[in-house]
Amino acid sequence: MRERTLKVVLVLVGLVFTAAIYPLTMFLSREPALAMMLSLYFTLGIFLLLAVRNPSAHRSLIAFTAWSSFVHATVMAVQVYQNKIERGELVGVVALVIVGVVLIALSPARQKSERALAPGA
Repeated sequence: MRERTLKVVLVLVGLVFTAAIYPLTMFLSREPALAMMLSLYFTLGIFLLLAVRNPSAHRSLIAFTAWSSFVHATVMAVQVYQNKIERGELVGVVALVIVGVVLIALSPARQKSERALAPGA
């Protein structure tokens, strides 16, 4: 049940991130920094969709997605606090935190071979 839920989440997040291709085409010339960020999310979305087949083999990708979502949310929250971006961007902060929490909660457990290689295991 947990793996199936993780696969559904990976598909949903992967599709949302991949959908960044549409605004990417609009912001390419007007806002280069935003276009660069969207290109990274688009690429991450593709890899999340590929990870659906075998989430256990893609633990580091899932962890990267979760933790980078937390970092992105933190940066956005600070920018809202400093009035550098609009308060409406807090919706994105909440969404990114939810993505991070859900992915960490559903993340596949380490396999025995990974535990044996881990320092201090």
